[in-house]
Amino acid sequence: MQTLDSLNVAGKRVLVRVDYNVPIKDGVIQDDTRIQASLPTLRRLLDAGASVVLMSHLGRPKGGPDPKYTLQPVAERLSELLGQPVQFIGSLPGSDETRETVSQLQPGQVALLENVRFEAGEEKNDAGLNGRLAQLGDAFVLDAFGSAHRAHSSVSGVAGLLPHAGGLLLEAEVKALSRLLEHPEHPYVVIIGGAKVSDKIKVIENLLPKVDRMLIGGGMAYTFIKAQGGSIGNSIHEDDQLDLARRLLSEYGDKLLLPTDVVAADRFAEDATTQVVPANAIPDGWEGLDAGPQTRAAYAAALQGAKTVFWNGPLGVFEFQAFAAGTNAIAEAVAGLGEGAYTVIGGGDSVSAINKSGQADRVSHISTGGGASLELLEGQQLPGVEAMK
Repeated sequence: MQTLDSLNVAGKRVLVRVDYNVPIKDGVIQDDTRIQASLPTLRRLLDAGASVVLMSHLGRPKGGPDPKYTLQPVAERLSELLGQPVQFIGSLPGSDETRETVSQLQPGQVALLENVRFEAGEEKNDAGLNGRLAQLGDAFVLDAFGSAHRAHSSVSGVAGLLPHAGGLLLEAEVKALSRLLEHPEHPYVVIIGGAKVSDKIKVIENLLPKVDRMLIGGGMAYTFIKAQGGSIGNSIHEDDQLDLARRLLSEYGDKLLLPTDVVAADRFAEDATTQVVPANAIPDGWEGLDAGPQTRAAYAAALQGAKTVFWNGPLGVFEFQAFAAGTNAIAEAVAGLGEGAYTVIGGGDSVSAINKSGQADRVSHISTGGGASLELLEGQQLPGVEAMK
């Protein structure tokens, strides 16, 4: 992958695809982690004498402008973080008006384009849009790992029309995640949680031959437990994945670790009545919403001595404090491995969980890309990364 070292950007205008798809409520950014993650690349380009034009998507607008998804609040926050003005360009990213405004930028200046998904051709990788976007820069840098699995105009389409390179964030993500696939140090332990087996089948199948232990948690555990003949009450599960679960248990049963007890609730609510029950004997009308104390202890013990760890997905409904103990226990156990282990948190809810637990600064790498990190670990080629080669 071509990196920033391969680009001479002095006096040039650099088009940078970032991932500013951040949560915004009533015009206020709730979590600016992704904005902060882009700062090293932006500072590197500005220090080298470039002007910078930023592109990002936000949310899922329906192929046209929608005030709900404007990036203007992001421009204001980025200006604070960079310590300099960031010009927000509110016209369509591929319009003549935008091109004219961008042409006035001077070295050291930064502009942020309006949401690139306001362009109908963005998600279609439209050739015409690719060309109009390419006119906005002399070079292109992809630093949006969270979007690198999308073959969109602003991700891979424009790369074929300009000198290009991966940004510092993209480079760090690819290196960190590739280390989980290529010659990982053993013992190698993976924790996979979340709601559905179907969301993570390919990751599970690709990693199982490589790992020493795989700990299954969250809603997906109940599909495995039902496949073994257990009673799971009203717990979330996928009947169409039972055969797959049986096959994986047959082939890799010595590696797979499932919950032995769970915190069950009489309804899906923060203030539900709860009881700890065996994971394979959940009463009718009850549902498992968190790992039980035996399971937490067993999973923490399974992590001891690990040299490589990957964690994706919570062990329970951690958004409810009453059902966060399992997820917090895993966060504590992973963080407690210290510098002797290579520990990676794989995007999405796992990042929220590690941040809420206060352990984020004690792990080796936290991925900014949920879907992208999973696809890379499935063994797939990411269009954005391939375009940087």
